[in-house]
Parts: sequence; structure tokens; C-alpha cells
Amino acid sequence: MEGNGSRLVLEAKGITKVFPGTTALQNVDFKIYSGRINALVGENGAGKSTLMKIIAGIERPTSGSILLYGEDGTPEEVSFSSTRDAAKRGIGIVHQELNLFSDLDVAENVFMNKEITRLGSVHIDHATQKQEAQKVLKKLGQEINPNSLVRDLRLGQQQIVEIAKTMIDEPKILIMDEPTSSLSAAEVRVLFRVITDLKGHGVAIVYISHRLEEIKEIGDYITILRDARLVDSRPVADIEMADIIQKMVGRDPTKFFSGQAHKTGKELLRVQDMTLPRFGGGYTLDHVSFSVREGEVLGIYGLMGAGRTELLESLLGGVEKAEGEIWLEGKRLDHLDTKRRIEAGLVLIPEERQREGLFLNLSVDKNLTMASISSFTRWFHILKNLELKRVKEIIERMSIRVASPEISINALSGGNQQKVVIGKAFLTKPKVLLMDEPTRGIDVGAKSDVFQIVHSMAQDGFGIVLVSSELEEVCSMSDRILVLSKGKLTAQFDRAQANEEKIRKASEVGHGMTVQT
Repeated sequence: MEGNGSRLVLEAKGITKVFPGTTALQNVDFKIYSGRINALVGENGAGKSTLMKIIAGIERPTSGSILLYGEDGTPEEVSFSSTRDAAKRGIGIVHQELNLFSDLDVAENVFMNKEITRLGSVHIDHATQKQEAQKVLKKLGQEINPNSLVRDLRLGQQQIVEIAKTMIDEPKILIMDEPTSSLSAAEVRVLFRVITDLKGHGVAIVYISHRLEEIKEIGDYITILRDARLVDSRPVADIEMADIIQKMVGRDPTKFFSGQAHKTGKELLRVQDMTLPRFGGGYTLDHVSFSVREGEVLGIYGLMGAGRTELLESLLGGVEKAEGEIWLEGKRLDHLDTKRRIEAGLVLIPEERQREGLFLNLSVDKNLTMASISSFTRWFHILKNLELKRVKEIIERMSIRVASPEISINALSGGNQQKVVIGKAFLTKPKVLLMDEPTRGIDVGAKSDVFQIVHSMAQDGFGIVLVSSELEEVCSMSDRILVLSKGKLTAQFDRAQANEEKIRKASEVGHGMTVQT
């Protein structure tokens, strides 16, 4: 299937990859075309990342072959033993999780493990590295200073630096795994311009994303995986969004966002005048007040910088200088430390699950019980049978797909890792759950599972504060919606009143917009 001037540059044929206890890929074919965006989609655990790791030299296939095509269309079977090996043949990969050194400058990050040394010397030629880094960044259309420390860059700029690291090797094929998962809307537009420019220079882009609207916008070809198998492959223009979702998950996509109103009871949480001063003046949180009832899902929406994450972290006691009254079932918590707030029944599911919610070197069961280990101990001894019983109950309740509770958390897909984070929070016996972007970076099927977990918890009488940057999610899941803009509450809507237009307008107050109340 070639057209519009595209040329087949790589073909994976019959790729199978077997790990102990699981088959990650089963007889999968995948074609990559030059100067085109070759989208790869599927639920978490479908095999996308495994396939890309094989093509990039991180993993070796159990069976199957990889063919590289020359300019004349002649195929050559290749086998890569490392990413460096693959890079020599023109294949680069940009991983979902940024792999940068925040205390080093941009140039040092770009040339990490590829340092330029002075002739006959072991000393790094920093001046040349800065010049070369600037050339690459300019090619990417970015005015990023190579002398800047990475920690001082916006997240979107850090993503560009990650791409620049790969572009030093002048790849013919660039694999991008969830490149927009942490970016704001404005940063996504910048990245899309970079991708379009690379495409125009003949680079073959392999684009993995859970944001299917991005695939429809910029993709040329799409390959769909489900349960480790190839389901479909065709031009993006030839398939509708609903068909993509149906093929990915095997379920009716119209039912994914069918949130229901919940029966609410007494007040659980009351927050009064929560404030957080901003460095340089003003407020990150400006006298925010609200309440949450039993069985209620309170949605919080706002644009980048609205103060959503800071609000949840302040409630749990993780932010210095935050002030305000916090009452849980009539007990005041704002004078307590984080540990005692958790013991009182307040718990946070953080946005950054891998960095803040999981112990990546531990097993699934240890991750689940780490925050509640005191519930399974007696006189310094862990009650193994009780611990295992509770772990199995949580795995079943959260629908965590795992062969054994003892396997590494790293073996799980992003969606199942998120369920572990929620399960860990649940084992602390909370009364109110603070959920910060609980569906970030997980596929549409896993989102459906998380929504069901939220709905089930609300039915059981838990109070839930749900922060999301996805308007559809907020409107579907919430019984009541608060809108934050530049640290202030600008609107509140009951479920029946809420619609995306009203919420969007309220979120733009202070950004050159006003809202009628």
C-alpha cells in the first residue's frame, strides 16, 4: 500500500514476542512509510510499546523478521541488539517518560552518551556541542537556548529537547511514544508543527497516542492492535473514530462516557478559604471554598496553571505556605501532617503515577499494601495471609489484569498501573479520594474501567474530588462541577446545568474572557 509519493522504509513481518507468563505480540505485521505519520494504536497491554522496542533495538523478537528498504526499494533483513545498533541504521525513539537530566544544560542533555571530545583528548568540547545543539534545535524550529538548564524549561520545551537528542543521529524513522500526554494544548500545537516539518523532510514518524483525535488530525496511516494481535491497518482517511475505538476495545464506544448521577448523603469534606501565595506576588490558590458530600463526585476543571493540582496537594498537606480550614466529618485537619490526614480518611491519587504513586522496583502486591502496611502487622510481623487476602480482593474489585500479585509493577500496562495506585489508596480506608487526572496517559478501554471504579466508589458512599483536563470526562462523571481560573473559583454547575461551552467560558475568566453568572 503506497501512494502520494510515500515509500515503504521498514516492514515488520510476523512479529511474536513471548515473555514469561504472557504473549506480548502474536504474529503482528507493521509497515512504516517515509514522509508519513504512521499511527499505532491499541489499549494498554495491546503490544504497541513492545513492537516499538523491538524495532528500536530494545527487545529482540521471539520470532518474525524486520526488513529495511533502501532507496531503490530493495529489502534487507536486519536484527538489532541495542538502540545504538538501531540508531546506526536510522531508527530513533522518543519515550513517553522524559529521560533528561534536569541539572544539566540543554546541550549536555542532547549529547548525553554521544559527547564530542577535543581531538586527542578525553575532555568534552562543550562549545562545539552547544553549536551543534543549537543547529538541531533551529532545524526543529525552536529558539531554545542550549545553555539553559533543563529544569528551567517548560514541559513542552523539554519534550523538544528529547526529540533533539534523537535528531543528532539524523534518523530516517522516528518513533514517538505518547509525546503529548503531559503537554498543554499550546505545547501540542508546537509539537505538531515540529512533526509536520520532520515529515516534510522525509522522516517516517511512528506515532503512538491514546488521544485518538490527534491520530485523526495528523495521521496518514493507522495500525490497530488488540490483545497482542493485528486487527486492522489502513489509511487514516478511510476509517471513522467510532470504528477505531470499536476495533481497539471490542466494545461499543458510545457507552464509555455514560456516567450517572449519584445519590448523595451528609457532608464529608468542607474546605474554607484555601489560599496559596504565588512566588512574586498574588495567589496560586485564591480563597477557594467548597464541600463534598457522601456519594458525590465533585469535578474540578481548569486550564493549565489554574491551580488544580496545587489544590489537591494543599488539601493533603503537601504544599508549604498553603492556608485554610479543612474539615473531614467535622474534624479539622489543616493543622495535621500528611500522614495523619491520610489516617483521618483523606487520600490522593496523584497525576504522575510512576513518579509519585508507585514503587517501580517492587511487585504489584507490595505496591498495593505499602501505604496501609500497619493494617497487616502485629508486633512487627506482617500477617501474610491477611495481606494476600486483601490484595486479591483489591485486584478483583479494581479489575487489575495481572498474572500474579508477585510480578513487578513494571510488567503492567499504564491502565493497570493506575488501577494499582487507586487500589493502594483504597486500602488506606479513605472517606474522600482526591483524584488528579486519573485517566491521564491510559487508553480508552482502561478509561472506561476507571470510570466504573469511580462510579462504584460513589455508590458505596465515598466522596470523590475528580480533577480532569478532559471536558467530556468532567461533564460525564461529575454530580457537581467547580471551575478554577488562575487560582479562583469562577463558576459552579450542577450536573443538569453543566455543558462544555459554559465550563470552557468560565475557565477562561482572567484569560481575557468574562463569564455571566
